[in-house]
Amino acid sequence: MKAFITGITGMVGSHLADFLLENTDWDIVGVCRWRSPMDNVEHLVERVNAGNRVFFDYADLNDQISLISVIRKYKPDYIFHLAAQSYPLTSFTIPIDTLNTNILGTCRLLEAVHLEMKGDQSYHPVIHVCASSEVFGKIPAEKKPDTGIHEECPFHPASPYAISKVGTDLLGRYYAEAYGMTVMTTRMFTHTGPRRGDVFHESTFAKQIAMIENGLIPPVVHVGNLDSLRTYADVRDAVRAYYMLVTMNPIAGEYYNIGGRYTCTVGDTLHTLINMSPMKDQITYEVDPERLRPIDADLQVPDCSKFKAHTGWEPEIPYEKTMGDLLEYWRGRIERGEMVLNR
Repeated sequence: MKAFITGITGMVGSHLADFLLENTDWDIVGVCRWRSPMDNVEHLVERVNAGNRVFFDYADLNDQISLISVIRKYKPDYIFHLAAQSYPLTSFTIPIDTLNTNILGTCRLLEAVHLEMKGDQSYHPVIHVCASSEVFGKIPAEKKPDTGIHEECPFHPASPYAISKVGTDLLGRYYAEAYGMTVMTTRMFTHTGPRRGDVFHESTFAKQIAMIENGLIPPVVHVGNLDSLRTYADVRDAVRAYYMLVTMNPIAGEYYNIGGRYTCTVGDTLHTLINMSPMKDQITYEVDPERLRPIDADLQVPDCSKFKAHTGWEPEIPYEKTMGDLLEYWRGRIERGEMVLNR
């Protein structure tokens, strides 16, 4: 059996590869661009060089021919489509690239699979398309269901990134309904942990604290909107959910909300991380206008009952461990002398 991961060099893709190596006997094909950073998958390079269950191959969501070639070459049994321009704040400054990569890139990938299925009618992979909780966008408090945001809540995307993920979500369902492809879509709510990109709030907090502890910057954490409400899951719980999605009675065209159970404001998360530092009494914070979004999806609280009923999945890793591991990840990088941007 072969699993195909777009975005394997990202936080989620690299953790998914780790999970599949430990819990399955599948081979793993990781799709990379020639310029993809390898930081998150350095620990897999020895396996790649030895041809031991992990293989990297080059393709790009913006190049149709490369996707057709790589699908034809491997004919993977399971496809996890995780690659994206995934930074909501950045999408305000690169909206066209975001829309092209996330919407048209998803279409190119699904079309490559569709073409291969037309040429080989015995080929029928199981496909996970990763959308985002950001599709729900800015839901007024008075319209948020008491149980949290469920799958049938209306979309009200609040960034070009969120708009692109609406397109991604709908494309997954379209290919399932139009062509009988086993495509399922997820809207994962905030998920984090080691290897989280430093443009996301909790990760930049942790990175700045690690830099402060090492004397690289003054003891001031720069922040954006601290009032936004988030429900946190650990990335290692998230990839376990993705595995269960494709292996436990996959239903073509279905779509699921997935998320953690710990809800707090972004400001609470900041204070949690600061309180984990031996310098907690010296660290302050200030709002940086550059870190504020023009519109914020500020009530991200999920109802995950549909996915849990289908698979039995429950988050297992406590919020405190997630944040502690994230902080230790950044401490390790800083202490190894890595040069990182103060952003």
